[in-house]
Amino acid sequence: MRIKYSKLIAFIIVFVNIVLVFYALRLFNHYHKFVSGPTIIFQNVKPEALINYKYSQKNIGKLITVIIREFETHENDVSATVDSILKILPNAEIYILFDKVPYPPINIAASNVSSSKVRLMDLTPSLGRTALDSFSLFNINSKYVLFIPDATRLLSKQCIQILLNKAVKNKGAVFVSPVSRNKDLECYRLSVNIREWSLKYNMVKSSYCDAISGKHVILIETDSLRNLSSPFLLPFPSSLYIQTSALNIKVFIVKSGLFHEGRTPLRTHYAKWKFKQIVQDRFKRLYDLFKIKLVAREGRTEWYGCNRETPRCFEEVLDSMPSYLYENKWTPPCCLAHLRKTAKYILEVLDHAGIRYWLESGSLLGAVRSADVLPWDHKVDIGFINDDTNRCRWLQIAQNRSVIDNRGFFWEKILAGNLFRIYFSKYNKIFVNLIPFFHKNGTMSRDIFYDSYRNMEFSDNFLHPMSSIEFIGKNVPCPNNVRSFLELKFGKGCIEHPEYPNPIKMKFPEN
Repeated sequence: MRIKYSKLIAFIIVFVNIVLVFYALRLFNHYHKFVSGPTIIFQNVKPEALINYKYSQKNIGKLITVIIREFETHENDVSATVDSILKILPNAEIYILFDKVPYPPINIAASNVSSSKVRLMDLTPSLGRTALDSFSLFNINSKYVLFIPDATRLLSKQCIQILLNKAVKNKGAVFVSPVSRNKDLECYRLSVNIREWSLKYNMVKSSYCDAISGKHVILIETDSLRNLSSPFLLPFPSSLYIQTSALNIKVFIVKSGLFHEGRTPLRTHYAKWKFKQIVQDRFKRLYDLFKIKLVAREGRTEWYGCNRETPRCFEEVLDSMPSYLYENKWTPPCCLAHLRKTAKYILEVLDHAGIRYWLESGSLLGAVRSADVLPWDHKVDIGFINDDTNRCRWLQIAQNRSVIDNRGFFWEKILAGNLFRIYFSKYNKIFVNLIPFFHKNGTMSRDIFYDSYRNMEFSDNFLHPMSSIEFIGKNVPCPNNVRSFLELKFGKGCIEHPEYPNPIKMKFPEN
């Protein structure tokens, strides 16, 4: 029995040791995972597209190029931001892009062995700089570009690896991560309407967006950047998102929580006020460059086009075809707004004076189609009985000289067309035509050679009796039998199938 007891004790000791070793190995493995971070598992990805996690921890710098674009040249935290990046990604190339040479100068720590990979690049043209010295996206050899805003601290490669993981699975998409886990990013859907010169923001609760507001890091494929016309325009990244949205490139929010805030550069009230003014000026220049005249966001409308003190948005019209039609665009929204305002005012003046008038030509066509000005039209045409001219004080004066009325509208007589033209202002030449017609042998005619639909004679039966139609929010007199009247001037089917004013020059788009 003594031998049996000794064997039992030995067995128990061996068993306990085995159990201790097992749990010791489990504890070591758990600790190793905690230090190294989780292993990234890729599903449904082609083998050649896989990024080996252990490999990327050493060579992640070869996969990305870091760009710092979002900073102020007069007050920033770029040096500390770069130092933070190089500590985590010593092999990464870093470009600091600016339009104005930073002052005070940005000093990259000379002690950092990787500082030679940091390049400061001026994006503005210079007489002293060759094309080879200028920054180009073709200088970038990495597959991805990582945009890091000023005053950001990079604490681990893992946060970049998480973004890379998403990018590999979703080719062509853009991935962003907030700086500081406590800050939520605002997600927007963007509607970029190039033809109508407009940009509309619509905030949504989602991680799938067209544009992002709030401080964040951006990972984008280099090839996607190369498909944009001007990816580094200020204000950044707003300019980037307008361009990616126009190409239907989607943006996804990834909350890694491992990008942290650095030192806030703008500390004083004055610095913040100055920054706000700078951003507003940048948006004005950006919208002017992209030819965006109307921006709608959060229930408000911002105008970036012409006004009463500036010229209209397009040049003198030749062959009845405004220049914007050749750009495959319609009338700028600011010009349309001024045209409606001018037309409403003229209609009130005519009503008050007791002048017999009616909607003419393209303006009548617009009223039939949408109760508004045609979206590609640059004027409003109104016909009236010539015998009523002297009923209106301003028409009476304009027969002899140009005049600015008490509301700031500019009246003049156009001798070449024997008509009156009322402009939005003396400087902004958006206008309404008042076209006089005479009774002549049962027809309404013009004492001018017929050269367009506007001067075409028509039976006075169209005006007896007069009808009415909704136009720019008012009930306006119009000829009876509107379809016959319009088809007399423009041809069969003109309501359903309109044409540009000069179809010989350009056909109306089908969609």
